[in-house]
Amino acid sequence: MSARKATTKRDTLETQIEVSINLDGQGKAELSTGIPFLEHMLDQIARHGLIDLRINAKGDNHIDDHHTVEDIGITLGQAFAQAVGDKKGIRRYGHAYVPLDEALSRVVIDLSGRPGLEHAVDYGRARIGQFDTDLIHEFFQGFVNHAQVTLHIDNLRGRNAHHIAETVFKAFGRALRMALEVDARMQGMTPSTKGTLSG
Repeated sequence: MSARKATTKRDTLETQIEVSINLDGQGKAELSTGIPFLEHMLDQIARHGLIDLRINAKGDNHIDDHHTVEDIGITLGQAFAQAVGDKKGIRRYGHAYVPLDEALSRVVIDLSGRPGLEHAVDYGRARIGQFDTDLIHEFFQGFVNHAQVTLHIDNLRGRNAHHIAETVFKAFGRALRMALEVDARMQGMTPSTKGTLSG
């Protein structure tokens, strides 16, 4: 299998973002976004997904973090789609349950070629530190739309918003890792009765 790597850029009046991704990495992350909590969550994706991730982002954070978070999701999704290639031989589906103290979340992903997001999470408060919890949905929506995947995120229990968010991002990384694994029994076949996972 060829190297599953990609670099993408997004340059708008609101944000300037560059993302480099290696889907067969070691879980290393180099992150510069100006949003510390988001960087903490992106690091969970890298570590638990064994994905090497480099993200440099500058945005209009003096207004708020919305554009930057959403556009990072978009650019990461574009890089992911490019890196995963034709998807031949992969498992396609992935899932993970991750606990952290009282919190437990489940993430299920299908590298289907069709964007779809179900994000059933109540964070219980509007902010985690300075971070607006509404932006977690915006991040995943941006990713899903451009990675062309179907993603179900469910928080099953939890009280602490930070714990809930962390279980979501860790489970997302682990579900990605499973879906991206090469299945030796597939021997280069596309895991779809349609013969394609391009939509």
